Amino acid sequence: MTHNTGLTPKFQPELTPPLEELEAQERHLVFRQFTYEDAWALGSLLVELARERQAPVAVDIRRGGQQLFHAALPGSTPDNDAWIDRKRRVVERYGSASYLVGARFRAKGSTFEESSRLDPDEYAAHGGSFPITVEGVGVVGTVTVSGLPQLEDHRFVVEALEEFLGKDR
Repeated sequence: MTHNTGLTPKFQPELTPPLEELEAQERHLVFRQFTYEDAWALGSLLVELARERQAPVAVDIRRGGQQLFHAALPGSTPDNDAWIDRKRRVVERYGSASYLVGARFRAKGSTFEESSRLDPDEYAAHGGSFPITVEGVGVVGTVTVSGLPQLEDHRFVVEALEEFLGKDR
């Protein structure tokens, strides 16, 4: 998914995918059910992928108000947990991926921080939190990653969900 442009990731320009692509991800990445075992397996997959890439991330999975999985990998910090909370609140409030919410504001010529009227210390429409949606039920929880640039956090979660749900289908 990542293209090597010869630039270091820190300075690589971020190109927002089209809204249609982000919305299609949400329509496609739907669970038949979401159990405690699913949370453990998905979280374990995210940790395995992060370890392979030596990604300094924290991973969080919640269903309803309950934290079902959390892991902090080497290089992550307490700030990542704060980002997880802020991004997760956006998904809980809007029912959409945190990156998609931010992209929708940008598509209207504004930013989430300027136009949402929400406290930026509590809410961050940055990539990395994705709704856990169950067929016939709706959004039941969140899966969140923090530690990479926001588009990479988003893509990392989407990649893991695609792999996880591919095994289940």
